Amino acid sequence: MLLTPGTPADARRRYKPVQNLLNAEIDGAEFEMQVPTDYSAILPALESEQAEIGMDDVTVLANPDKMDIYGSTVTGGSAFYFSLMVVPPESDIGGPEDVEGQTWAFADRLSTSGSIFALYALQEAGLDIGDAPKDDPVDFEGSWTDHDQALQRVGEGQADGATTWGGNGIPHLPEDTEVPDRVEENSSFLETMGTETPEFKAVWWSFPIPKQPMYARTSWESDVKEEVGEVLRGSDKEQIEEHYPDDYNEDELPFTTLSDTSIEDYQPIIERMNAVGIEPGE
Repeated sequence: MLLTPGTPADARRRYKPVQNLLNAEIDGAEFEMQVPTDYSAILPALESEQAEIGMDDVTVLANPDKMDIYGSTVTGGSAFYFSLMVVPPESDIGGPEDVEGQTWAFADRLSTSGSIFALYALQEAGLDIGDAPKDDPVDFEGSWTDHDQALQRVGEGQADGATTWGGNGIPHLPEDTEVPDRVEENSSFLETMGTETPEFKAVWWSFPIPKQPMYARTSWESDVKEEVGEVLRGSDKEQIEEHYPDDYNEDELPFTTLSDTSIEDYQPIIERMNAVGIEPGE
């Protein structure tokens, strides 16, 4: 299983209940987790049969004919998440249109919430994104690392703002932050507000994005393949809780079950990938 690129130890800890679930429910197979160095490393690992399962949207959306989608992850009762832009509390930046001339921190270059959606929003606001995310933008200075480092750069004064995903950014917002109705209705992370420092303010939110899909490479020929999908889609909060490791913090849990989705549910993401110059198969 290839996890979403990020901090390796954190990702493995967060997904440990999912690994434990599969190892407990499926006989004759052992599931191991690996964290790729970045999104571009996922497809080569799958194509070379070094891995069978992935759980990021970038790879499956760019290569839909090579992957079979199990479904979209559900956490906290929601199958959606958000991309957001954050800035220091004292910043005069009020939205994408104010990013011109600023220094901006992004996550991985191919991250949906940490790069692609924000670049599309900046482009729609009239900014010239140049060759980003592949190369440098024109109307602002950009840096690409990962979700945690993007926020860290803002906190340390190395960037004027950052783009990240809700689970990473919302804990840094003040508890009394007012959010758009679409966020109130679909985010599963609002209860984490005010739990992390430094404090930021949100200046832009995306529309609800289907959470990351879990999928298997089409070339994987095994009876286990279909059973994995059945176990993941049949899981619920009570069952996944049975597989928590000792001292596991359930606030970190990125999965309770899968909603039954297909490639069609991710078309808005594909449109934004294409709009910022990322073509299928890249």
